[in-house]
Amino acid sequence: MSKKTTSKKTSRKNRAAEIANTFEWLTTAFILAFLFRAFVMEAFRIPTGSMADTLMGAHFRLRCPQCGYKYNYGFIPEKYGLPQDTIPAGYLKPTSSRCPSCGHYQPTGGTTPIANGDRILVLKCIYQFLEPKQWDVIVFKSPIDPSINLIKRLVARPGETVEIIDGDVYIDGQISRKPQKVQNELWMPIYDNDYLPVRPGEPSFNGHIWHQPFSTTHSKWRLDKDNLTIFHLDSHPDHINTLIYDTSIGNDFRATYTYNNVDDYSYMPHCSDLMVRFYVRSTKLQGRIGAELTKYQNHYKAWTDFAGDIVIAKVLKDKEIILAHKPIEPPITDRPTLVKFANVDHQLTFQFGTEKLTYDLGHGPDDAGHRKTNIPPQVKIFGSGKLTLSHIAIFRDIHYTSRKFASSSKSGRAIEGNPLTLGKDEFFVLGDNSPNSEDSRWWSRSGLGNHGRFYRQGIVPREYLIGKALFVYWPSGFKPFAKSRFAVIPNIGQMRLIYGGSTKNPSTHNDL
Repeated sequence: MSKKTTSKKTSRKNRAAEIANTFEWLTTAFILAFLFRAFVMEAFRIPTGSMADTLMGAHFRLRCPQCGYKYNYGFIPEKYGLPQDTIPAGYLKPTSSRCPSCGHYQPTGGTTPIANGDRILVLKCIYQFLEPKQWDVIVFKSPIDPSINLIKRLVARPGETVEIIDGDVYIDGQISRKPQKVQNELWMPIYDNDYLPVRPGEPSFNGHIWHQPFSTTHSKWRLDKDNLTIFHLDSHPDHINTLIYDTSIGNDFRATYTYNNVDDYSYMPHCSDLMVRFYVRSTKLQGRIGAELTKYQNHYKAWTDFAGDIVIAKVLKDKEIILAHKPIEPPITDRPTLVKFANVDHQLTFQFGTEKLTYDLGHGPDDAGHRKTNIPPQVKIFGSGKLTLSHIAIFRDIHYTSRKFASSSKSGRAIEGNPLTLGKDEFFVLGDNSPNSEDSRWWSRSGLGNHGRFYRQGIVPREYLIGKALFVYWPSGFKPFAKSRFAVIPNIGQMRLIYGGSTKNPSTHNDL
C-alpha cells in the first residue's frame, strides 16, 4: 500500500473523530443547557400588567404631550377584539390615560406601537434549599390551573396570619414593613415640579386648567421668573413660610395606577403613606427648612435648623411635640442639599443630605392614630431665611386594595376584619398592580393538586413554587420598524435586578 493511500485513510479517520467529538460536545452542551434550564435558571415573559410598574406586561409607552413626563399604560388585547396574550405588529390607539405628574388627561388620539412584556430570569429550585422570604417576587404554578405559570409578590408564609388594613400588609396583627430596596421600587409619582405643562390654559388637567399646585398664598415664597420649577424665599430667620400642595389643582392622593383604566380613578381609596422630596440651598446658616405630612388628621413635621439640628415632631393643637432629635454638622450652603420626608408603614423618616432621622409610630393598626381613611392627607413644605427650592416631587406608597373592582362593594380574602391564617406549606401572594391583579385575595375556586387532591382557596402550596424572579434581562425593547412584530433593539437602560425579601429585619429600616 502506498504512503499516499495510507495518508488518505488516516485523514478520513481524523475527520470522523473530529465530527464525533463535535457531536459529543454539542450533545453535552445541550444536556447541560437542558439541566440548567430545568433545575437552575429559566427565562420567562411577563404576559400581563398585574405586577406593573415593577414588571411590565404588554403596554404602550406614552409621554405626556403637555409636560413631557414618561409613563406606561397597559395594553389589553380583548379591548381591541384580539385573543388574550396577543401583541399585534404596527400601531394602535391607546384608550384615555392620565399623566401621573401634571394630571393631563390624554384622550384617544394618535397611534403608537405596543411594547412587549419584560423578559426575566428566574432562579429555580432555590426554595428547595432556602425558605422563601416575605416580599420576594416569585413564579409559581396557578393553583386554579397548574398548567399556567403566575408571578406575584409573596406577602405571607406558613403559620402566619395575614390581614390587609388601609392598604398595608399586617402579619400576626403587626404592620409588615418592606425592605428598603423593595420600598424604593414601589414609590409612585403624584407630582413632579420639574415637568410643567406647555399649554396650561387647556381644561384637560383633572377637568380644569393647570395652575401651580404648590400655593404661595399668605407666604413669601415666590416662583423664579426665569425658571418656574424653582421657588425662592427671603424672610426673617424666625418667620416660617409655608407652601401647601393643593389637591383640588394637582393630582390627589387616591391610590390610582397610571397603568390602568382612568374610569376607576374616582372610586379608589386615599393613600396616606407619602414622601415629599426636594433640594434646598441656603445662602446663610440661618433659618430652617422642613416638610409636613398628615395621616388620619395627625400632623407630623420634620425640619432642620441650619445651625445644626434635625427634628421630627407631632403637632397637637398648634403645639409641637418633639418625637426625635439629632444634632448634625452645619450644612454647606453653596450647593443644593437633598431633603426627604416620608411617612410609610407607620414609620417617619427625615433625610437632610446624608443625615437621617427616624421615628417608629408603632406596629399595631391604630398606633398611627384612629384610622379615618376617608380623609385625604396633606403635604406642606415650610422654611425661613434665604432659601432656594428645586426638584420638588411627591410620591405615594403601594396601596393594596380591598375591592376587586373599583366601583364594587365586594371585599376580598384577608381584608380588614377577615384575616387569613396560613397552614403548613401555604403561601399568600399579591400583585404590585393591586387593583388589576388576580391573586390570593380573589381566587374563587379550590386549588387543584395531584391524585384528586384540593388546596384551600387563596393559597399557593409549596409544591407549586417554581422559583424567585431575579433579573429583567430583556426589558420591553424597541422595534426597528413600525410594522415589526418583534422588538429586537434592547432597552439596556431598563435592565435591572428584581428586589425581594431581605435577610435584615425590615421593621427597623431607616433609609429612603
